[in-house]
Amino acid sequence: MADDTLTIELLLKAYSTGIFPMSESRTDGALFWVDPKRRGVMPLDGFHISRTLAKRIRGGQFTITVDHAFEQVVDRCADRHETWINGTLHRLYLQLHAQGHAHSVEAWQEGALVGGAFGIAIGGAFFGESMFSTRTDASKVATAYLVDHLRQGGFVLLDTQFLTPHLASLGGIEISRARYRSELAVAIAVAADFNRQGVVPDGYSLLQRSIQTS
Repeated sequence: MADDTLTIELLLKAYSTGIFPMSESRTDGALFWVDPKRRGVMPLDGFHISRTLAKRIRGGQFTITVDHAFEQVVDRCADRHETWINGTLHRLYLQLHAQGHAHSVEAWQEGALVGGAFGIAIGGAFFGESMFSTRTDASKVATAYLVDHLRQGGFVLLDTQFLTPHLASLGGIEISRARYRSELAVAIAVAADFNRQGVVPDGYSLLQRSIQTS
């Protein structure tokens, strides 16, 4: 698919039907559609917070923000030797963010951005695109806050596209394409609100809510 044929309207339509675009590399202008037979998802009521991660969250080593540095998070996720985020996708993600469809959670340490995650929201479904970390557990803490944010906003599906060992350690699972599409159809119809939560909670409050939900 040529990179000049993809619009944010087409991108949102694709996500709502269960497919998403990728590129072979950051410099490759071509895109292709992906529809995995086995889909990675993170059950919002099954996110696993280990003792080590709980200690990180409780200790307040990272300052967490939401939608404070979206472009920087995308830049960091794309700035890798191997990445599927090319210039076209980068541009479209920024457009989606400007229109309120894409969001990020950031982890900061001593004023520096050290971790984060971003994705796209449609109805009650959140499509996690990528995450990065330059400090131990920074992306895990950011993901914990993202999961809490989605719960508070009324979301029912967190799509991770694929299941990696990192995501599996946090409670991620694989489901069939048929099951995913069924859950997606339900989620798309849910009137969730990413901005419903308001102020980012402190670590103690997040952990208490996580215990009550799991």
